[in-house]
Amino acid sequence: MFSLFYGLYNYMFSKTEFHVLILGIDKAGKTTLLEKLKSQYSNLEGLPPDRIVPTVGLNIGRVEASNTKLVFWDLGGQPGLRSIWEKYYEEAHAVIFVVDAASPSRFEDSKSALEKVLRHEDLQGAPLLILTNKQDLADAVSAEELARYLDLKKLDERAYTFLAVSAYDGLGIKGSVNWLVDVMERSKRTEMLQIRAGANLRST
Repeated sequence: MFSLFYGLYNYMFSKTEFHVLILGIDKAGKTTLLEKLKSQYSNLEGLPPDRIVPTVGLNIGRVEASNTKLVFWDLGGQPGLRSIWEKYYEEAHAVIFVVDAASPSRFEDSKSALEKVLRHEDLQGAPLLILTNKQDLADAVSAEELARYLDLKKLDERAYTFLAVSAYDGLGIKGSVNWLVDVMERSKRTEMLQIRAGANLRST
């Protein structure tokens, strides 16, 4: 009985923990983003970009921001690895989708991958942050240009935005996280996941 009450107390009064997926096709800069997040929000120094290799499977990063705990799941984006993404959808509070803004020849692949993500029922209502990455490169398109290309008009039930960032030098990252935390705190999906977690605690 004590363990039940302790678990409920700990769940209700500890800092809110959000699970965020970092998705996108290969070479979009997802792992570079994760390493920059760790270096900006914790005392851990992230890997330098020249030491980052393509992700095969999963990288996890934990940081604290705006009085919340954020757990980021960075999943490999090669075509053969995208099938594992859906295994993580059910517990995710939100999705960050990273696009290499300096590679317009791959925008169609990004659009196709994103549309498949958004169709999955296990991500219903999950807030979506689309990062127009690699703004440190001169030929990178703006967030507005990418938004026009991806043309996401059918997302009325989901909070989403496009923001320009550079995972290489950190441009725009903290503002992006602030937006994400704000929408997750108000999201109906967060409420649903909290209710489910509370039910699981009571059943143990």
